[in-house]
Amino acid sequence: MKFISTRGQADALGFSDAVATGLAPDGGLFLPEELPQFPAADLAAMAELDYPKLCAAFFRRFATDINDATFDRLVAKSYAGFSHPEIAPLVPLTDKLHVLELFHGPTLAFKDFALQLLGNLYEHQCEARGQTINVLGATSGDTGAAAIHGLLGKPGTAIFILYPDGRVAPLQERQMTCMQADNVYPMAIEGSFDDAQAALKEIFADQAFRIEHRLSAVNSINLARVLAQCVYYLSAWLRLPAAQRDNVEFVVPTGNFGNVLAGWMLQQMGVPIHGFKVATNQNDILHRLFTTGEYRVDRVAPSLAPSMDIQVASNFERFLYYNVDRDPGRVREIMATFKTTGVYRFENFDRDSFSASRCADAEIPGIIKRVYDNHGYVVDPHTACAFAEHDPARPSVVLATAHPAKFPDTIKRAVGISPKHDSLEILKTRPVVKHPVAAQADAIRQFIRDRAV
Repeated sequence: MKFISTRGQADALGFSDAVATGLAPDGGLFLPEELPQFPAADLAAMAELDYPKLCAAFFRRFATDINDATFDRLVAKSYAGFSHPEIAPLVPLTDKLHVLELFHGPTLAFKDFALQLLGNLYEHQCEARGQTINVLGATSGDTGAAAIHGLLGKPGTAIFILYPDGRVAPLQERQMTCMQADNVYPMAIEGSFDDAQAALKEIFADQAFRIEHRLSAVNSINLARVLAQCVYYLSAWLRLPAAQRDNVEFVVPTGNFGNVLAGWMLQQMGVPIHGFKVATNQNDILHRLFTTGEYRVDRVAPSLAPSMDIQVASNFERFLYYNVDRDPGRVREIMATFKTTGVYRFENFDRDSFSASRCADAEIPGIIKRVYDNHGYVVDPHTACAFAEHDPARPSVVLATAHPAKFPDTIKRAVGISPKHDSLEILKTRPVVKHPVAAQADAIRQFIRDRAV
């Protein structure tokens, strides 16, 4: 299978090269030339597989340049460190309401599903090609920690993570800055996640610099991230009662749109999911998009759900590509206009598949308490946003995106308990090591140039 850019001005690449490149040279995002289809017979066969085997079976349609035995080994290694035997357990709260727990990985967040695999893919590529790689990412919280853990100490790699200083949860910051590994560089910038992401995209647009330093991306601009996230939707759908599958709505806390895009792409591959609710916090650009049709950048307001404090959703461009009937010229035109004006109004989009909800910051503690009182279940502040609206008549799967122990102050305020996790308690004893860097492409380039492998 080949992968093409949403902007249509880059060469089609195989899976491994698309993963290594991250952002397409023309500034677009890679997508499969054609989405494979999963007919009912294939889905029935997949229902018998455990999570690692399901992941490997799904990726066989995409990673066609890696032999099956090698990919099976990489997948098994990627999920060996998850603490729950089911990897992504589906927990029923009522007959029709389920929670998909995505926080049993090494950094207790859903990003581990993709970034453990991506780290092992990078390591495999370094070994197979005899090359080093430098990985750059920007984070609003969980991506940085998961990316760092995925590459921690791996030979031939260095990882550089930009994050907004003072705007991530304290334990999220410790998961990035207390790793005590020589190949890890947490870079604290002044400003917001969107500032970090803008600088990252400018650096990846510098093709000479990207090629010289063998630079790759770990943000969800990397297609492997989105594909790996498709798998937990498939796993959850296969474990639902058969009578609920065709009518189920997945409720997805999201800021950067990659998480819910993965589910929608799986739907486009023939898995009969009814729809998706995009659950935002007070930084509600996606809620406004799916209720008004207008995509308009606004100011970022720090919140109790910091991983969703985003106003420019990088995966918007992938969705846009499909919305304009895969016309790369139209994508280029729209993205150029959006860069200049900060606004785009959709003429039409898939309202049958998407709805949206918004959760103000002041509502989050009350929602945590309501879920705890009604179900005896503790949710983190991001997952709480997915409980802001709920249709009890429809089968629903809420994606629990982070372990509540990462946000103990908010949980204690809501329900009077302070959840803990051993891995986080260990981090509290280690020194913080971070590198203040201006949120400017030139400063970040120089920092990387001085430390790249």
